Amino acid sequence: MKQSRLHAQQVQLGATFGEVTGWEVPDHYGDWRAEYDAVRQAVGLADLSHRGKVRVTGDDRVKWLQSVISNDLLPLQPGQGRYSSFLTHKGKMLTYFRCYVLTDAVMLEDVGEIGDATYAALKKFLLYGTKAKMENCAESWGLLLVSGPKAAQTVKSAFGVDCSDLQPINFVTAQIGGHQALVIRTEETGEVDLEILLPADALATAWTSLMETGAPLGIKPVGSQALEALRMEAGIPKAGSELNEEIVPPEANLEGKAFSLTKGCYPGQEVVARMDTYGNVRRKLTGLVVGDGTIPPKGAKLFSGDREVGWISSATASPQQNGIIVFGFPLRDFSKAGTMLSIEVEGRKHDATVADLPFYRRA
Repeated sequence: MKQSRLHAQQVQLGATFGEVTGWEVPDHYGDWRAEYDAVRQAVGLADLSHRGKVRVTGDDRVKWLQSVISNDLLPLQPGQGRYSSFLTHKGKMLTYFRCYVLTDAVMLEDVGEIGDATYAALKKFLLYGTKAKMENCAESWGLLLVSGPKAAQTVKSAFGVDCSDLQPINFVTAQIGGHQALVIRTEETGEVDLEILLPADALATAWTSLMETGAPLGIKPVGSQALEALRMEAGIPKAGSELNEEIVPPEANLEGKAFSLTKGCYPGQEVVARMDTYGNVRRKLTGLVVGDGTIPPKGAKLFSGDREVGWISSATASPQQNGIIVFGFPLRDFSKAGTMLSIEVEGRKHDATVADLPFYRRA
């Protein structure tokens, strides 16, 4: 199993580990709710180095990506980013990622836990003669997430970078441990989210600097259990769970975010455009609150009475809701807030109420 360069530090901090796409990843550091509270009230630090990361270089890098991914890169200047997906010819989502445009490269970061899926999917479309090169940076680059009301203050103290006015998915560069890093404003928890994308050789230096400068602010290391509650409360879908080959982008509320209807042809474009033109989205990503405290498994079926109307993609305990929250894909007619549905778990049905997304929004 693969390990982050920060594994020894995580062990020292008391991490309990789980497995994510072949990586050993901290599940929690003893008290996941304390980690959650740190992000909501102060600042938390998470290691996301297990996420897929791809670097695309060469003269044709933008032209080639523009022809195969679902969003429009041409308007972007260095320092700007954008969400995108890579679709099948039927418009289904093979992968979902962020693109960051540099002067000499485009970096892609998977939004979710899908291993090397983005690299493998795009590589099939990199035809001989195209002046573009893909580098799989899954292990050679690291990724840290600094989240919370005091995230920008922590990053500025650690690296001298002012991110207070940085717009979502845009980035600035910084020198960390002798390497150039990207400091990116992202969307992960509903708070201020700043990611540090950098060569893995500088990962330990960055982690130590952030923990030291964040100590007076109440920083805590954060594992995947707290991150899942934070992301779901913020209504954020991710690759693998919500965004996969069962879903087309409009069904996941990604209009205006992950695909373009005006940039021209790309795989799956006709399907997405037709859905936009005729408004025939069959399903819709929806939040639900479970009434009895049961956490349903991924894939559990949704019912309206005796009629099966959809399935569950994610579920977790929510401190903000003081209960269990769920992401699901019911048929469109059953996605209105207040609709009463049920979720079948091991032959028993549990009441659930459709709720507006996000569950949480900072005042």
